[in-house]
This record gives sequence, structure tokens and C-alpha cells, in this order.
Amino acid sequence: MSIRTLDDLLAEGVSGRRVLVRADLNVPLDKQSGDITDDGRIRAVLPTLSALTGAGAKVVVCSHLGRPKGAPDPQFSLRPVAGRLGELLGAPVHFATDTVGESASATVDALADGEVALLENLRFNKGETSKDDAERGAFADQLAAFGDAYVDDAFGAVHRRHASVHDVPARLPHVAGRLVLREVEVLSRLTGEPERPYVVVLGGSKVSDKLAVIEALLPTVDRLLIGGGMCFTFLKAQGHEVGSSLLEEEMVETCRNLLERSEGKIMLPVDVVAADAFAPDAAHDTVPADGIPSKRVGLDIGPETVAGFSAALKGARTIFWNGPMGVFEMPAFAHGTRGIAETIAKTDAFTVVGGGDSAAAVRALGLDESSFGHISTGGGASLEYLEGKTLPGIAALEN
Repeated sequence: MSIRTLDDLLAEGVSGRRVLVRADLNVPLDKQSGDITDDGRIRAVLPTLSALTGAGAKVVVCSHLGRPKGAPDPQFSLRPVAGRLGELLGAPVHFATDTVGESASATVDALADGEVALLENLRFNKGETSKDDAERGAFADQLAAFGDAYVDDAFGAVHRRHASVHDVPARLPHVAGRLVLREVEVLSRLTGEPERPYVVVLGGSKVSDKLAVIEALLPTVDRLLIGGGMCFTFLKAQGHEVGSSLLEEEMVETCRNLLERSEGKIMLPVDVVAADAFAPDAAHDTVPADGIPSKRVGLDIGPETVAGFSAALKGARTIFWNGPMGVFEMPAFAHGTRGIAETIAKTDAFTVVGGGDSAAAVRALGLDESSFGHISTGGGASLEYLEGKTLPGIAALEN
């Protein structure tokens, strides 16, 4: 890639200049208290922000949070993020109560060298996600007016053709931040010539969400381990009954074809934890994957599967993991995800956790993040990169 980096921008000098930073601060919030439950994405952007403030830049941060419908919605406000970002930076973060309105203009104008402002949720404006080029461009013009240069450090959003990701870079000198550069470097190792054996672990709910990446990975991986809710459609394709487990009936034939073409690379669960209901306190036990009772729902992979998957992982030299093995948010059904995560953490392989729920599981289960080679901040973006798709945010930085 021919992308200018943050170091290039710093070498030119940023003291006294306004730098617009697109960050991915889309963190989970507790529905009752509104508190941040996982600040991983906030911490991920700190190296870029600290480098800019340390060099005397006036830093204007913008991000989205959740999926508001193009208008202000208090439950998706970035105000709690501003507070946490200030704590982590060790300095107050000035918060604008709108994105490109009077508050934003006043907040940006008042910035001193080395200070940080955070604009309100980008998706409170229709122009951010609009499919109309003119509407999106008009919003990008307003955002670009707040910066003398632009830094994209929002890897979790680079697969979106949004104003702040795709259109603003065309209006300002632009560079990749520390996080985006690291993400691309790591994922390039997986799409180039990964050290073998190369083992991929895929979980999550739906085969349809992962079909493209499975198709892209099958020719290159040595083993593909499939757990999570998506495994039941594969088990159905093998002719097994799956009870009331998650099933994409329309994908059964596709899974059957994948199994036939996989040349034995795909490993599926041999046992699952089946429950009476989808509930944290539901009665449950471990059953063979080919013997799930008709009224039971599979919520985790079983211990024999954990052992089999772990054996495949222990000899790997490169590992990519995306998607939990079960409903890890419920302690009774977190053992599969924990077992696989702990195995990956203990290997000598180059390990990449593919963002999204996988990254959330690592933190929720209290695992040591430093035990993994890289934990991505972008689940969807990392998958699309591995699929070989052109990511609009990356393409914009290359131009």
C-alpha cells in the first residue's frame, strides 16, 4: 500500500494545527446505567491521540456510536465516552453537544495547542451514512472545515462508505493512524504467506454472515474449526437433527457443498451443551452433536470438541479466531469459548483475534490480552479484508 502514516504527518509538524481524527469509539453501554462496559476501543486509539497532543496539535475527534436514525438520540450520545477518554488521556476532553453545529464550532475554535475535543455522534446527521453522494459530500465539507489534516484511526469503520471515512480524506491531507496501520500490517500477514500450519476458528450466529470469508479462506487454510450458532447448519448438512438450535435452513445445501469441497479441512463439534431454553439458568447437559434432543437448543460446544479443537490449534503456527463458540455472556455456556481462547493464548503461534464478539469475549472472560498477538478492533472490517474486498476507508487513504 502507498499510504502516508501518522509519522509522516508528525514529521511535517502539527503544533498549532487542527487535526481531525476519525476514531472508532463505538463502545458498548449498559442499558440501565449508561456506563461503558468495555473501553477497549477507546484505549486502542490512545497511541495516536497521545502522539498528536504531545506534538502540540489541536485534536478534534469524531466517531459514531450505535445506530441512531440520522437524528439526535440521547441513548447514543458520546458524552460518556468523552469522560472516559479524558480519564485515559489524563487531561480533560472538551465535548461538543452537536457534530457540525454551533457547539462544535465553538468547541473547536476554543481549543488550545495539545488539547482534545470530541464531537457528538456522527450518525446524528443523515449525511454521515447517506447513499446520496451529494448529501454525504455536503456533510464531509462541514467536517473537513474543522481540520487542517485528517487521520483515520477507525479500523472498525473502514469497510463503510461513510462521509467521515470515505469522503473527508478527499478534502484534507490524510494519513493512517497507529491503529489502522497496525491492523493492516497484521491482516496482510494472514492474506500473504502465513506460516503453516494455518488454523482458523470461526464462530458466531450465522453461516450467511461468514460465508464469504469461508469461501475465501478454504483454499488457503490447513484447518477450519467451526463452532458457535453457525455450526448447527453444518451439522444439519451432515444429516443430523439439531433440535431447536439456531438453524439457517436456506444455507443447508451451501454448507453441504462446502463440506464436500473442503477436503477434510473443516472440523465441526462432536458434542454440544444443549439446554431446555435460551436462558442463563436453563437446565442443560452435554450431548453428542449427532444426538441433540428435539426440544433442546445448543448453546455451546462440548468438552470433547474443546479437546479436539485444542489439539488442532496446538500445532499451528498461525491462528485467526473470529466469533465465540457459544453464548459466552451466560456463564453456563461460556466454557467452550474460554477453553478455545485459553488454548490460543498458550500457543507459540502468531495469533489474531478478529474483533467484534471475540474481542469482547477475551475481555469479558478476564483473559490476558497480551497473550494474543493482536486483537482487532474491527470484526466486520477484518473479515472483509480477509475476503479480499476493497475497503472504502483504506482506498480513500491510498488516493
